[in-house]
Amino acid sequence: MPRRFKSGEAHLHAPVRIIGIDPGLRRCGWGVIEAAGNRLSFVASGTVQPPADAALAERLRILHEELRALIGRFDPAEAAVEETFVSAGARSALQLGQARGVALMTPALLGLAVSEYAANLVKKSVVGTGHADKTQIQTMVKLLLPAARFEGADAADALAIAICHAHHRTALRIQAAVR
Repeated sequence: MPRRFKSGEAHLHAPVRIIGIDPGLRRCGWGVIEAAGNRLSFVASGTVQPPADAALAERLRILHEELRALIGRFDPAEAAVEETFVSAGARSALQLGQARGVALMTPALLGLAVSEYAANLVKKSVVGTGHADKTQIQTMVKLLLPAARFEGADAADALAIAICHAHHRTALRIQAAVR
């Protein structure tokens, strides 16, 4: 396995493994990629689905444990989590916020640098427009990661979040190197 540099190290083209997380209480998508400069490669993806009939605390615990296990298995150095926009009721927004809190906290507890991206920025970074639909996102993820295998929109969205982070982290490193 190639040596991965920690977030603070300056080598611009060193491979880094990134986990993208699309938070959700019913379906939490995750996707792992490896980025070396502008070259991206697919590692794995999937969806965590806590039982819908379980108590909220139990569902959050399952989400935490599954994300912790995935991070342990795939050993990413950085995490990217989508900011959520909810126009549904207050109860749904609160529950989604709690799932998002777990999605942010779990990689942070494991020592990963965690970045957050708005859904429109993810879409614009991957598809070219901030109002892309799920089909367009899936098509572009498959184009950018030809080896990608994902079942459903949640895993594809998580891969798109990881891709967005890979693009933005490279730009930030170039800016820092120029200074």
